Amino acid sequence: MPAEPAAEVDLILPCLNEAAALPWVLARLPAGVRAVVADNGSTDGSAEIAAGLGALVVPCEIRGYGAACHAGLEASTAPMVAFLDADASLDPRQLVRVTAPVLAGQFDLMLGRRRPVSRDVWPWHLRLANAELSRRIRRRTGVQLRDLGPMRAARREALLGLDLRDRRSGYPLETVVKAADAGWRIAEVDVDYLPRSGRSKVTGTPLGAARAVLDMSKVLSA
Repeated sequence: MPAEPAAEVDLILPCLNEAAALPWVLARLPAGVRAVVADNGSTDGSAEIAAGLGALVVPCEIRGYGAACHAGLEASTAPMVAFLDADASLDPRQLVRVTAPVLAGQFDLMLGRRRPVSRDVWPWHLRLANAELSRRIRRRTGVQLRDLGPMRAARREALLGLDLRDRRSGYPLETVVKAADAGWRIAEVDVDYLPRSGRSKVTGTPLGAARAVLDMSKVLSA
């Protein structure tokens, strides 16, 4: 049997108890994309489901969104990596919107700007918090972003070269800040924001939201 062609893009999916969403997410991968599921201690069989559906499963014992993202990044081998939450809130079929401009050499980091498909998808207080975060990013970096969404893409070796250190909620923000400081070309493109499966691990509880604010404030003040 001929060997399968190497993936053009490794899609890193930080995962904590996403058994209900993973089949939908993994069934919608574009051609040339390999799923790298960074399992952050799931107890609902997420790792087994992902492996059974053909994903590369990377165990990450250190708890935290950033820890899972970085474990997936280090385990990836494709020249380009993309990130996506494993909760079905974003459609992998729209991944090409962020990968194509990077593959074409037009940008170094592309992010998906979330556009909710209905009013209930994104509560007003989280939209307000995101708008304020985007304003602070623009003030700190000069990059004109309107959302710090979880869908993003960049070259793997370049990302590793940023020496990202945050292992919690500040990881995506640190990516943008360090990329901007390094002179990267950064842009965003609209993607659909769908009803998520389950409660957010970051902003779904008051404690999680407070930790996210603290993590991001530390990154912006560094």
